[in-house]
Amino acid sequence: MLYLSQAIGRPVRDQLGEPIGKVADLLVAIGDRYPPVTGIVVMTNGREIFLHWQSVMSLDASGATLRTSAIDISKFQQRPNEIRLKLDLMDRQIVDIDGRKVVRVNDLRLDEVEGSLHLVAVDVGASGLLRRLGIEGPWRTIARGLRRNVPERYIDWEDVDPVERTIASVKLRVPHKGLAELHPADLATIIDQLSRSDRAGVIASLDDEAAADAIGEMEPETQVDILEDLEPERAADILEEMDPDEAADLVADLSEESREEILGLMEKDEADEVQELMTYAEDTAGGIMTTEFVAVPATLTAAQTIDRLRELEPDAETIYYVYVTDPEDRLVGVLSLRDLIVAKPETCIATFMYPEPVAVHTDAAQDEVTEVVARYNLLAVPVVDEEGRLEGIVTVDDAIDTLLPQPSKRRLPRLFSRSGSGDR
Repeated sequence: MLYLSQAIGRPVRDQLGEPIGKVADLLVAIGDRYPPVTGIVVMTNGREIFLHWQSVMSLDASGATLRTSAIDISKFQQRPNEIRLKLDLMDRQIVDIDGRKVVRVNDLRLDEVEGSLHLVAVDVGASGLLRRLGIEGPWRTIARGLRRNVPERYIDWEDVDPVERTIASVKLRVPHKGLAELHPADLATIIDQLSRSDRAGVIASLDDEAAADAIGEMEPETQVDILEDLEPERAADILEEMDPDEAADLVADLSEESREEILGLMEKDEADEVQELMTYAEDTAGGIMTTEFVAVPATLTAAQTIDRLRELEPDAETIYYVYVTDPEDRLVGVLSLRDLIVAKPETCIATFMYPEPVAVHTDAAQDEVTEVVARYNLLAVPVVDEEGRLEGIVTVDDAIDTLLPQPSKRRLPRLFSRSGSGDR
C-alpha cells in the first residue's frame, strides 16, 4: 500500500542508484475499475519528463528506482485517457452522497492489484491531511495517549468518476443515479457547494423535473448562474417544470437577453403565465402566488368533480382545496376533499361547498397574506382580482417565506413542490 503524498517529492534513481530527479506526479489510465499507474512524471533540471511504468522497477515511500540508466528526456505529453493524480485530483472536490455534502480529496491510496500498481481509493479524512503534513505518526501517538481516534475516511475509487473531462473536480459515480433520488433540498445544498463549472456536470445528469426541483431550493444567485450557463433550450425545459411563481421569480432575475431568449423557447401557455406573474409587484399577493390550482364549475356533481380531478391528475399535495367558480371564473366557493369524497355522487357541489371563502386581492401586501393564512389556519389562500375572478393561490410555505430571513427561506420544506393544473 502506498499513498500519493508519500511518493511525491521522493528521489528517482536510475538502475545504478544515481539520482536523476524527483517524483512530481503519477499518471493513471481512466476506464478500469481500479485505474493502473501508467507512468511517472519526473521533475529534473527544472523540467518535467515522462517515464513509462515499464521503466520503473519499484516505487515506495523512499522513491522510485528505474530498470535502466538511459531515460527519454523529451517533453512530457499527457494522453487523453490519462489523469495526473496530484495535479488533477489532489485537493479537488467530490460529492459525498451519504453525508449529503461536498468533501475534498486529501490523499490517494495506491495498491498492488494483479502484480501492478493501481489507484484504489480516495482519502477524504483527517489522516490524509496529517500524512501530507508529515505528522501523522506523532499525531497518532498523541491521540492514543489521549484515547482519541484520528478520523479516517476513504471512498473506493470504483465509486469515483470525473465531473468533467478536464477533471476540474470529481464526484461519486453513483450520483448519476443517486443524486436524482436525493431530497431536492439536499441536492441543492450539494450543488451550491460545487464550483460554477462543476454544477453544469451535475445538472446535466438530472432529468428536467429533478433539475427543476433542485434549482427551486437554491439561493437566487446560484439559480441565475445555473440557468444562464445552460443551453437556452434546456433552461426553458427546466423552467416549464417549475411552479409558475418560482419560474417567474427566477426569470425576473435573469439578464434581459437571457430572459427574452428563454421565454421565447418555452411553451406559449407557460411562458404567458410566467410573464403575467412578472407584472405583479414582488411584495404583493400577485407576486408570490402560483397560477397552478384546481378549480371546477359550480354546476358539477360530486362524481363529475372527482372525474375532473382524475383528468387533471394534480399532485396529491396540491388538492387540499378544490376551488369552485362561476361561468365568469369568479370564486364562489371551496371544497374540502373529505366532503367531496363522502358526498353522494349525484349531489351538486354547490350544495355542500363552503360559500364565500376567505380570499385576498392580487395587490394585497405580503404581510396581509401571511396574516390571513395564520388567522384562518389555511394551507393555501385564493387570490382574486377586483372582479373576484380567481387568479391564483398563495400556499402556506410561500406565505411563511415572507417572514423569514433570506438564508432560511430555501431551507423551508416545500409542501406544494409539484402543483397540479386547474381549470381557469
